[in-house]
Amino acid sequence: MTQVLTIVNAKGGTGKTTTAVNLAGFLAAKGKKVLLVDMDSQANATFCLGINPKVLPLSIYNVIVGQVTPHAVLQKMPAYDLFPASPDLAAVTVELVNSKEREFRLRQILEEIKKSYDFVIIDSPPSLGLLTINALCAADKVIIPVQCEYLSLEGLEQLLNTIELVKNNLERNLEIAGVLLTMYNRRSSLSRDVAKEVRRKFGGKIFNAVIPRSSVLAEAPKFGKTVLEYAPNSKAYFAYNELAEEIIVLQEGEKTFPESKEE
Repeated sequence: MTQVLTIVNAKGGTGKTTTAVNLAGFLAAKGKKVLLVDMDSQANATFCLGINPKVLPLSIYNVIVGQVTPHAVLQKMPAYDLFPASPDLAAVTVELVNSKEREFRLRQILEEIKKSYDFVIIDSPPSLGLLTINALCAADKVIIPVQCEYLSLEGLEQLLNTIELVKNNLERNLEIAGVLLTMYNRRSSLSRDVAKEVRRKFGGKIFNAVIPRSSVLAEAPKFGKTVLEYAPNSKAYFAYNELAEEIIVLQEGEKTFPESKEE
């Protein structure tokens, strides 16, 4: 059964796009059929895969506003499929201001095609606006990346409240798949303290995979590659590989995480 996962955090710089692109790549490498949906008008996920969003003739924007069918925009990448984004997405909130069920546009689009995939990964923008609400309404579960710095803890409460509002007011059975610690520096006491605080707050909803602060994650997009292709022996490679394995376990029905390992 297809699982739709939205990667969300209203704060920028937490590793949302890096996680979306790499998680999709590792799931595909394990034989899963994957669709990546770029719902951010900055189109960073699209750029990370070697596509210039500024010259795209069509993007997910054109589907959301009803100009074209999903298949007109779908791009076949070497490892998985992509709904690319473009800067035009920034206009969606204004264009749909009076539209009925505007929060469910992405969900309706995915209903048509998601049966062809094992996983749909949605990269959401760093805000809690209409595009993010669409990404949440389309999801079965959310992954929350949290950068291992104290400022990243700010705004988490608002995000959790937004998820509850979507569940209660828009009648979505939305679950938190897990919180993902990102940009972790093992030698930093600050990283260790933040990781401890996140584990205290979220208990059994923390992924065992911990994404390190790593130069290869910053370099790979320059070459239109994931870390799977760019640095297959790096710590980042093994971290995202572990995350993909945990996601597959959860999809197959395991309801709890293994006991969290201490860093």
